[in-house]
Amino acid sequence: MSELICLKSQSTGKMIRARPGGLNLVQGDLCLVESEFGGELALVVDLDGPVCRHPKRVDEAPKILRKADVEDERRFEWLQERERKAFEFCLSRIKFWNLPMKLTAVRYYYSDKKGVFFYTADGRVDFRQLVKDLAKELRMRIEMRQVGVRDEAKMIGGLGVCGRPLCCASFMKTFEPVTIQKARKQQIAINPTKISGLCGRLMCCLAFEEESRGRMYYEEEVLTED
Repeated sequence: MSELICLKSQSTGKMIRARPGGLNLVQGDLCLVESEFGGELALVVDLDGPVCRHPKRVDEAPKILRKADVEDERRFEWLQERERKAFEFCLSRIKFWNLPMKLTAVRYYYSDKKGVFFYTADGRVDFRQLVKDLAKELRMRIEMRQVGVRDEAKMIGGLGVCGRPLCCASFMKTFEPVTIQKARKQQIAINPTKISGLCGRLMCCLAFEEESRGRMYYEEEVLTED
């Protein structure tokens, strides 16, 4: 078993590389992994493959807390159902107060004492009354967290024009700046509908293509010199 193993999040479907923490795990085990929300249920999919050994600072990776039991599975199913109901209630209150915002997702902490409501908006939103309604109905601490359209796409997911899952939703951890110059360098027609992703921004893969092309040209020059 390598220092990091690969798991698949049961709530988001994303791949996670985590430290096994001395646990004796096998493929197919359900585990509770450290996360921002106090714990995340994930399925072990690979113990020593090339993705697990991909360069990464081990100390920055989350740690597997323990193997999940039946109670953990029931709790996560219960939390997901509560998140779904909270999402629907929040949508109804946003419509009632006519707020200029778009609800993206709702995540509950494992302790069930706090809920985070992710949303997008063009500017500042006065959601004080909305928070009061949510706290009264859900009886927990409420956090409203504004995200950008690229973060929204990363959370919701989807398929790109290539037919594959969005890069941001499958493996990207951070967003790199993508400019129109990257498309021009690759001699791509500047057609917004062709080079924009589901988020409406320039596709992240334009940066990947530029990097791979630059590496290819460098290798060709080296071979020519030799």
